[in-house]
Amino acid sequence: MAYELHYWPTIQGRGEFVRLALEAAGAPYIDVARGAEESGQGVPAMLRQMQDRNVTHPPFAPPFLKDGEVLLGQTAAILHYLAPQLKLVARSEHLRAWTQQIQLTIADMVTEAHDTHHPIGVDLYYEDQKPEALRRATEFCSARMPKYLQWFESIVVRNTAGPRHLVGGKLSYADLSLFQLIEGLRYAFPKAAESALKSTPGVVRLHDRVAALPKVAAYLRSDRRIPFNEQGIFRRYVELDVQ
Repeated sequence: MAYELHYWPTIQGRGEFVRLALEAAGAPYIDVARGAEESGQGVPAMLRQMQDRNVTHPPFAPPFLKDGEVLLGQTAAILHYLAPQLKLVARSEHLRAWTQQIQLTIADMVTEAHDTHHPIGVDLYYEDQKPEALRRATEFCSARMPKYLQWFESIVVRNTAGPRHLVGGKLSYADLSLFQLIEGLRYAFPKAAESALKSTPGVVRLHDRVAALPKVAAYLRSDRRIPFNEQGIFRRYVELDVQ
């Protein structure tokens, strides 16, 4: 049975971290909101699932995943659930917890990247908060981005199984998520990201190895990979790419 992934159909967003895991593992899945409404899919189907009063554990917002009777929201929780089935996490409980810690740190950085263009409120347009956005982006590009990337570099270097992966000696969902994070930073902040990544060669090499994986490379070339745009988490506003 195919997994059902529910996420907005026009942006990568947080759903992309789940898509990458499913694609890298070659797992069958249905991207529900991108399907045709006449086939019982599309955005209305996603919204119906969210609003179903008979669901005991409803998701707060997309992305969420349906696997048979299991309905689960929150990107990090979805990946933690999927990873053993997709063989994208170690068997050790300690290493599984460590992988989740890395994923949650990635999620923290994703939120900070998002808040550069929406520092006051998500219901306001970027144009309504541009001075505050510039102030937030300046701090993010000059201090927060390098600090996060240096931490990721340190754990790549310290991995006792070698620097090819973040955890152990095989691909994990944390590797895939770090790849996506770097892709997003390079899109939204090309100058600042390039400057920060000069000091993290291990992170860059990990990113490049993930991009070259056959299933990932095929996905990136396909029309299933939605292009970055100015409606998602990572948005390119030239004035916010502060060095």
